[in-house]
Amino acid sequence: MKEEITYHTPVLLMPSVDAMNIRPDGTYVDVTFGGGGHSREILSRLEDGGRLLSFDQDEDAERNIVNNPHFTFVRSNFRYLHNFLRYHGIEKVDAILADLGVSSHHFDDSERGFSFRFDGALDMRMNKRAGLTAADIVNTCEEGKLTDIFYLYGELKNSRKLASAIVKARATQRIATIGEFLEIVKPLFDREREKKELAKVFQALRIEVNQEMEALKEMLYAATKALKPGGRLVVITYHSLEDRIVKNIMKTGNVEGKAEKDFFGNVLTPFRLVNNKVIVPDKEEIERNPRSRSAKLRIAEKVMNNQ
Repeated sequence: MKEEITYHTPVLLMPSVDAMNIRPDGTYVDVTFGGGGHSREILSRLEDGGRLLSFDQDEDAERNIVNNPHFTFVRSNFRYLHNFLRYHGIEKVDAILADLGVSSHHFDDSERGFSFRFDGALDMRMNKRAGLTAADIVNTCEEGKLTDIFYLYGELKNSRKLASAIVKARATQRIATIGEFLEIVKPLFDREREKKELAKVFQALRIEVNQEMEALKEMLYAATKALKPGGRLVVITYHSLEDRIVKNIMKTGNVEGKAEKDFFGNVLTPFRLVNNKVIVPDKEEIERNPRSRSAKLRIAEKVMNNQ
């Protein structure tokens, strides 16, 4: 357990797993394996016929794999949920859990480039085998595209200034490390708000590097199709962008939140909300694990007449 806790402390562990309504012989998916905390709790409730598939694209997560006959680890981005369920011969599942937080391990590993607390390569890839790094993005994206990244994914008011400063700096030298990047962007923030604003800058880059919003939308549509009638979609979000997408799909069945209505004006949606009010960590959990403070848990159930 010590190894798992240092990798990542599971957030809202009992409320989220309880929300899955686990039957001992059911089929379940944890699309964000990470340190394996949620998966272990799910497995503790499974018996004969029970099955859990857990996804993670990060090779570091493989260290936490559980030796259990009911468990299958899928080394992949959760956006490919549909493909891998088909590959494993699973048509429908009883519940799907997603904890969208970045593992503490990623923030605490200086070599991964997720945190401005360390110097190191400006990387930020969840899957180290593929895709552009954060350095690639800050060195090659056009100024307009960089502005959009910081504005849309970091909700930063000075996104234009940020993009302009980066483009000016990279004209003389490639930006390769966190230290070099911070030298460029730090002067654009007031000292008292510096940490909060830098967290938003790094969040924006991380979302772009890992195509997090696109992957989330694809996974949510695949989850909607994969759930049995009465099956549960259980999602923990950490920032307003992903929370809005999750809320929209649960309320309307699409990520834009466009409600389709029937002849009588009832909203046509594949889900029934289980909790109208989001569930958040209590004071004790936040004290124990400060990174849980922004977590929001949403639960929806697939309606019986929507296959």
